[in-house]
Amino acid sequence: MAEYFCIDCRTPFLNSSPLDENGRCALCRHGLNWFDSVFSYGEYEGTLRKLIHVYKYGGVKPLGTKLGQLLSIALPREQQFDVIVPMPLHWRKRLERGFNQSELLAAVVARRTGIRLVCGLQRRKPTDPQAGLTRAQRRTNVAGAFEVKRREDVAGRHVLLIDDVLTTGATASACSAVLKRAGAKRVTVLTLARADRRKSLTRV
Repeated sequence: MAEYFCIDCRTPFLNSSPLDENGRCALCRHGLNWFDSVFSYGEYEGTLRKLIHVYKYGGVKPLGTKLGQLLSIALPREQQFDVIVPMPLHWRKRLERGFNQSELLAAVVARRTGIRLVCGLQRRKPTDPQAGLTRAQRRTNVAGAFEVKRREDVAGRHVLLIDDVLTTGATASACSAVLKRAGAKRVTVLTLARADRRKSLTRV
């Protein structure tokens, strides 16, 4: 576990210099991360990474139940949520994969918590894979890619946005932006795994 991380987005850092006196990183200080907080079950490595790959790319849908149970463990119990919204897939990607992995995870959390599940976001356009892109490139890649289906589903509500993996937070931030513009009061991101980009930097 990282010794230094942003109190809002939970991004890990090698030292405390990127954080202000309140423990917030520059992106959160300047409102570039549109979500309010992030929670993850574990790091995107080892067994958890393998399970996510088998589930997501191997098409082993039954794994969604077990992984959804693990995801529920990371849910912050001190917060109250009005609605759960899964990260959307473009229809072509969903057709290719056969299911939306985030939607299945969100359904498990909804059943275990009683929080209403709403597939309230959609991808307006396909985007290039985020892997290998810099943080700035990722933000550009997903700019304008999402839209809210029905404003009344999220307006005035605390939204729990669910995805499988969070790397830089660019996709989650883009979704949170459109949710906030549609009137969402708060957006909390919940993911199975969080990629620690510090480790890839130390391998260079």
